[in-house]
Amino acid sequence: MPATSPVIGWDLGGVHVKAALMRESQVVEVVQAPCRLWEGVGALDAAFATLPERFRSSARHAVTMTGELTDCFADRADGVAQLSAWAARSLTGTVAIYGGRAGFFGTEAAPGAAADIASANWHATAALVGRHRTAALLVDIGSTTADLIPIVDGRPAATGYSDAERLETGELVYTGVVRTPLLGLCRHAPFKGRRTALMAEYFATTADIYRLTGDLPESADQQDSADLKGKSIPESETRLARIVGRDHGEGSAGEWRALAEHFAEGQLRALHDAAALLLSRADMPGDAPLVVCGAGRFLADRLAGRLGRDAVALTDLISAHLPSDGTEWASTCGPAVAVALLGSGSLARTLP
Repeated sequence: MPATSPVIGWDLGGVHVKAALMRESQVVEVVQAPCRLWEGVGALDAAFATLPERFRSSARHAVTMTGELTDCFADRADGVAQLSAWAARSLTGTVAIYGGRAGFFGTEAAPGAAADIASANWHATAALVGRHRTAALLVDIGSTTADLIPIVDGRPAATGYSDAERLETGELVYTGVVRTPLLGLCRHAPFKGRRTALMAEYFATTADIYRLTGDLPESADQQDSADLKGKSIPESETRLARIVGRDHGEGSAGEWRALAEHFAEGQLRALHDAAALLLSRADMPGDAPLVVCGAGRFLADRLAGRLGRDAVALTDLISAHLPSDGTEWASTCGPAVAVALLGSGSLARTLP
């Protein structure tokens, strides 16, 4: 395709499809759609059908993914193969799959490069940050996970690469601002003067606590609640009450908010510990800022303050490529934006 054709960056996740449309070096639109990929690849078709027609038009497509770890696939290699095949048959134009440290691959070559391609979306964002900052810690907090990636000498400098390796190094913290069960944040909570053990049930998620604190952007709140009921403040309080074995009427609005803030502190503490370890590396300057993005950017900002570091928004770094409005989606869908910007200069060389 001509080098002047639109470029669309895709991030195919297990719960969302994210896409960024770019024309002539400018990202003109970014979208996100919920996707129940655990039900099968057909969920991608359903999510794809909800996107504006311009995202389904002919373009040069750059694709990254995390959905290959979803349990509808036999393993990650199977997931990479199936998601790459879906991209090949569903996206009109040329398609390149992002392989992180190995660059871009054509869809036919992707299954053989599964180890590079699987969950490499963090690498795309980090590589983009490296073009604008010599040293930084990228903190991308999403609905489900948080990526903490050191940037050294203008390049991603993660010690780990795979999910397993990055879980070991603290560069992947499996916690997010929408889907994380509250039991994943702490084992006890203070309530009415007692240290209360928590119910080991999927009663409430981080979306509930951040609704109560007023932090969660409505646009990021696309997933079902734990009980498949509404997302009002009273309904969120009800789910939170169940975690400590209570009914909604047993607490006041102030008490439920205080409980929510306790869980929020537990999540921030885990992120603080991971970030502090990474910032203590000998190759990380003492003044390296946090470059922040994701649906949980508000939490990343809070983390920077706690660490005494400057917070630099990813969208500020790449503002020359963004419209004056709509930057919230560009932050939420950082890897899709990143792979579009990276791919715009690489696709012609990568594909036949």
